[in-house]
Amino acid sequence: MKVKASRRVHIGTLTLLFENRTTIRYQIQEMMRAERIVREAEILHEINTYNELLGKDGELGCTLLIEIEDPMLRDEKLREWVGLPDHLYATLADGTRVPGTFDERQRDEERLSSVQYVKFNTRGQVPISIGVDLPGLKADMQLSAEVKEALRADLLPTS
Repeated sequence: MKVKASRRVHIGTLTLLFENRTTIRYQIQEMMRAERIVREAEILHEINTYNELLGKDGELGCTLLIEIEDPMLRDEKLREWVGLPDHLYATLADGTRVPGTFDERQRDEERLSSVQYVKFNTRGQVPISIGVDLPGLKADMQLSAEVKEALRADLLPTS
């Protein structure tokens, strides 16, 4: 859980959890346990599904959670914020805004899912903040030194 703590960023009701191999491995194990998955084909399906969350070289992948406890308000906001994928960004040290790329399977024209999968192609640079500029939902969160260090490690080339 310590690995997740250093990769979690809160922006109001939005929480981003930047994923890496350790967090993904944990998530796969948790799904296998919770769903009692034991067949090799089903395990491979979970591995392939969750590995999609990891960014390619130079990218950061994250799970975005829209955390609104009240079911009626959540449903209202998931409809109101359907344009969120066009308004979430990471800011690099030179001021460049890198838009998030959302998994289009998680939304339709009318409503978002409360769980989104997002990638930021930072071209290997560590962002300094994460922001959103959607009307009615505007914020910019500076990343802590701990988060930046975790993301720096995640951006190292894999071999």
